[in-house]
Amino acid sequence: MAYTGSPAQLKAVASSAIGESDLVHRDGMWFLYASVEVAEAPSYEPDGFLGVDLGIANIANDSDGNRYAGTRLNGYRRRQLRLRARLQQKGTKSAKRLLARRTNKEARHAANANHRIAKTIVTEAARTGRGIAVEDLTGIRERVRLRKPQRVTLHSWSFHQLGGFLAYKARRAGVPLVQVDPRYTSQTCHGCKHRDKRNRPDQETFTCRSCGVVAHADRNAALNIAERGVESWGAVNRPHVASPRSQRGV
Repeated sequence: MAYTGSPAQLKAVASSAIGESDLVHRDGMWFLYASVEVAEAPSYEPDGFLGVDLGIANIANDSDGNRYAGTRLNGYRRRQLRLRARLQQKGTKSAKRLLARRTNKEARHAANANHRIAKTIVTEAARTGRGIAVEDLTGIRERVRLRKPQRVTLHSWSFHQLGGFLAYKARRAGVPLVQVDPRYTSQTCHGCKHRDKRNRPDQETFTCRSCGVVAHADRNAALNIAERGVESWGAVNRPHVASPRSQRGV
């Protein structure tokens, strides 16, 4: 049986060593899941870092001021939540089948969006010779304090999947990637470093109560994350200097 795919997928299957493969029947169609071995590009010494802040109003924001997947995608997510709630209320067998299909469709939609976001960020970092600094996602659901509608949005999106896509695409491209502690990045002014909860008067606005700078809150957080990326990279890759005692051989 002949198979097809995107030009990039067909090229990978034709030119790379093929590993484990699975033939899957889903939604009335057959899919071939073929894993291939792809050589990773050599890593380079980054000239700074592109900070990535993950959020609610926008899935991701970078320190260059780019916003990824905002209003349009949020509208899609809200529609899916409403449809799933109606199907769950019905509770019939047909409703459960529709709910399962819709859940799978939404998961594929989210994965596609995460792939596109990750590819764009990694491509820009590689183009400019920078690394990528992203917040450590460990415990994000427990760490973030949000109103109920925002909690629903947080739980309906796979931020961990996006982080995974960023990591493996960065490795393939040779782009250095570091995870940093995101605590207080949204409350700290990137310019004067003043930290105050009141610096965030609302979801989108950052207004420093010390120096008076006004910025988009997610851009300010991404700049702080980029700076922590530089610090983290320097701490890990700082050349080891032998102590005077060890130099004397004592």
